[in-house]
Amino acid sequence: MKIRDIQVHPIQAPGRTLVVVLVQTDAGLTGVGEAGLQRRWKGIQGVVEHLKRWLIGEDPMRIEHLWQRKWRGGFYPGDRLIGSVVSGIDIALWDIKGQALGVPVFELLGGRCRDHVECFSQPGYLTSVVEHPPPKAGPGDRPPADLSEVRDIAQRYVADGWKYFRLSPNAGNGVFNPAEAMRHTLRQLQAVRDAVGDKLELMVDLHTRLSPPEAIWFCRECEPLRVFVIEDPIRSEHPAGYRHIRAHTHVPLAAGEQWAGKWEFRIAIEEELVDYVRPDLCIVGGINEGRKIAAMAETHFVKLLLHNPLGPVCTAASLHLALACDNAGPQEVLAPPNEMLPDVFECAFELKHGHLTVPQAAGLGVKFNAEAARGHPAEMTEPPHWRREDGAFTNY
Repeated sequence: MKIRDIQVHPIQAPGRTLVVVLVQTDAGLTGVGEAGLQRRWKGIQGVVEHLKRWLIGEDPMRIEHLWQRKWRGGFYPGDRLIGSVVSGIDIALWDIKGQALGVPVFELLGGRCRDHVECFSQPGYLTSVVEHPPPKAGPGDRPPADLSEVRDIAQRYVADGWKYFRLSPNAGNGVFNPAEAMRHTLRQLQAVRDAVGDKLELMVDLHTRLSPPEAIWFCRECEPLRVFVIEDPIRSEHPAGYRHIRAHTHVPLAAGEQWAGKWEFRIAIEEELVDYVRPDLCIVGGINEGRKIAAMAETHFVKLLLHNPLGPVCTAASLHLALACDNAGPQEVLAPPNEMLPDVFECAFELKHGHLTVPQAAGLGVKFNAEAARGHPAEMTEPPHWRREDGAFTNY
């Protein structure tokens, strides 16, 4: 069996662009993958055009060998753009291998460790929990929810079977005031505790928005609230910065949603600077790289908290890895798998009562309808561009 073609299908879903990568073989099998950096999909198309010149004709079953060539073969090592393309192709290759052998991907990764995978999301995304649809550019620039709204949503989460509840400090009209946003988030967290007690684990996604002193103050304020985890408090360019935060708080920390490749996770794992790592399988290098990061983390009792801001293919890839890893924590899911563009994606798994079910189909368990996808052409979009009160740019 040989690779016959590689195609990129950028499509527009509510709130985000999905960059689907198809790997076709001369044996009639097609694998489906997904690339990250969804708002830079033209760059992904360009990288695929370069890589497919030598990938066509290769054996798709040699996943590790092809991974090494894709990551290192351009002389310069992979980064987030190259990593996104490597990820999309890698996920598709695992899908092909599973189909060829007649088993779900998690069986190829060592078999099932659990009966389902617990999930977390965020108010403003899950239309089955929150009554309004997700905004086109994501919820980051929404007016901060008032406390009664947060209490109501938390009670609905509990009623629907969820175990995790995540919030983020947001901007107002594009202006991010850290002190004001953090104080409001603390009030929201307290409101959830008052409404549902310990029925929900509290999570906060800081999205790299804070300086180390701001992060330390916020983490220490969260300690009495028994927060489950604080995600990505500081910019991702300096993983060693977590040493300083770790020394000043007992709140569990997570990091890594913007890191590419196992090497960027190394310091945080080996020095045990975080309790959870957040690889995004559509950026980090796919399932192949994700399982290596999971193995590194396991040796230090660090768990996975897989980042998944994308579509059903990313959800499927993350689900298979989480099913096969003993050290997997809850998985991020922003859209129920059979509710995001159901004319385009058909999934062999479901989101039920806050967890994902086990797919039994061979491969990933996602069928992609390329003809229907043409009815959802990708758009050129940008995330919110935030500023501080003095006009300086800040991270979204």
